[in-house]
Amino acid sequence: MTDKKIQSVDQATLEMIEKSHQDGCSTVFDRAENMKPCPIGAEGSCCKNCAMGPCRVPINKSKEETPEDHNKRKGVCGATAETISARNFARMVAAGTAAHGDHGRRVTELFMAVAEGKAPGYSIKDEQKLLQLALELGVKVGDRPNNEIAKDIAEILQKDFSRQEGELNFIKRAPLKRQAVWRQNGVTPRGIDREVVETMHHTHMGVDQDYQNLIKQATRTALADGWGGSMIGTELQDVMFGTPSPVLSQINLGVLKEEDVNIIIHGHEPALAEILAVVSQDPVMIEYAKSKGAKGINLVGMCCTANEILMRHGIPIGGNFLQQELAIVTGAVEAMIVDVQCIMQGLTDVAQCYHTKIITTDERAHITGSTFIHFDELNAIEISKEILKMAIDNFPNRHKNVRIPQVKTDMIAGFSHETITYLLGGLFRASYRPLNDNIINGRIRGVAGVVGCNNPRVTHDDVHVTLVKELIKNDVLVLQTGCSAMATAKAGLMLPEASKFAGEGLASVCETVGIPPVLHLGACVDNCRILTAATAMVKEGGLGDDISDLPVAGCAPEWMSEKAVAIGHYFVASGVYTIFGVTWPTVGSKELTDYLFKGLEQSLGGKWDFEIDPYKMAQKMIAHIDLKRKALGIDKSRERVLYDMAMRRDLEK
Repeated sequence: MTDKKIQSVDQATLEMIEKSHQDGCSTVFDRAENMKPCPIGAEGSCCKNCAMGPCRVPINKSKEETPEDHNKRKGVCGATAETISARNFARMVAAGTAAHGDHGRRVTELFMAVAEGKAPGYSIKDEQKLLQLALELGVKVGDRPNNEIAKDIAEILQKDFSRQEGELNFIKRAPLKRQAVWRQNGVTPRGIDREVVETMHHTHMGVDQDYQNLIKQATRTALADGWGGSMIGTELQDVMFGTPSPVLSQINLGVLKEEDVNIIIHGHEPALAEILAVVSQDPVMIEYAKSKGAKGINLVGMCCTANEILMRHGIPIGGNFLQQELAIVTGAVEAMIVDVQCIMQGLTDVAQCYHTKIITTDERAHITGSTFIHFDELNAIEISKEILKMAIDNFPNRHKNVRIPQVKTDMIAGFSHETITYLLGGLFRASYRPLNDNIINGRIRGVAGVVGCNNPRVTHDDVHVTLVKELIKNDVLVLQTGCSAMATAKAGLMLPEASKFAGEGLASVCETVGIPPVLHLGACVDNCRILTAATAMVKEGGLGDDISDLPVAGCAPEWMSEKAVAIGHYFVASGVYTIFGVTWPTVGSKELTDYLFKGLEQSLGGKWDFEIDPYKMAQKMIAHIDLKRKALGIDKSRERVLYDMAMRRDLEK
């Protein structure tokens, strides 16, 4: 067994790994130790797209590859290493885009149902954002009721999924120069579904065999995620559930309560979580819990659903991706309710060691050994009560083997684009001007988006925390989403007091505004909020006329999901230098890797990079930020000077 000290830097995680061993229960950490990754697959050099294979074309590591060696490294059909790697990379982008696109589609369908009055329990909570969307999309407002306006918005955005020609609606949100870059390179996305389908066709055996053209289609598909499916999902969720604003809560397994019915909501679709957040506070349900011997009901989030209900309700987070099984190991969880994405099948095996019920709720994601209850948004309240009742009924079955780590940390979350502009400028002067000014004067060196998953191939949470500490120490403001945000929150970096870890310039700005140096922006689907922030910085002026001009960088230090590749690629395609850790899926092809790491920058302004060591990762990001500062002519710190009349007269001489 791997030494516990290198499995995680989180104390609660280490405690539960130890308990799982004592209980004879296997978790993801054990499976990762027993299952070594395939070296050829990790390089992206294995093709299984037809029955003539699988074909493996591993890179020649023993010597410098000759043309003869390269010629031997081909699949049965003649596909080269770069073609195979590009196809695999494009398929990862397509899968990630499909996941976020399907999420956005479900949100749009619910939005239409709300507009038509068919979804009791849901409503329009952010009228201002509804009206802003209407104006942006050309929907008539006047004295029309909100539900009619919402219906028109839903109809317009639904067409973005099935659109065959033209451009997605939110493409016009990007800076004009960025839009021109996409059009010149032929990568402006049409319909979200069309791009995913076309990528799958490109990568079918015997179709596209040019790695640059494969990456071109992958780029168009990734943009359909960031400026399409994800952005639609985030915008409509804000309108229905409320635009996030700063909220104080807590994170880690210590938020579980021994005397309460503990219910964990896990996944990525917030519709069920929104209703559970309300129904769990129903006095009737609380009394029912008491009748079973519990003190009350404790709803806790896990993974990205956790981020959603944290931002809007202040509901605490139990943990990130690699902690989902460990929450059950506490022995204190009556039910874990899951929907889609990042749900480990191992949950049902772990649950058999304890009394926890695994309840699946989405037709797209059944798990053998779980209890399935179909969640219908049109009957959300009654189904939510049924699920809660099932969890409460399980409380008397709890074993005596309960051990909740006494580890939890305060955190502040909910920094949406709207909140950031308000904090920087107030109600009447809301803007990014103070941020831009402090980047120009050097107090803030630049901005980094640090996002993504956990991966058991590296020490849990360590790369996230180490990287972010290094960035803020060097005056880089950090924006975070997903499981990465949870990692640094557990380390105490999402509190104003964390300014003590920041450089003098960044700390002074954070203390003045009253924000942490690390800002929580939401779930993985909410990475589009970072795109929105970058666009706002460009439009504010003083930092160039495109996203590629900004002193910004992106990173997914512990990524594991295909969604992460789609997210990373839409940031690269938007002009952002983006670096991944853990592993890189195209190292089996030097040609393709060089193209992604160097060639793309010539056409798109953004590029990929790869680094395992968090300190070197930070150095690369900071070096890129400094390069952009130099190009803008702001590489030297300049303090503002208040001129008196004598100084003004001297200027006129």
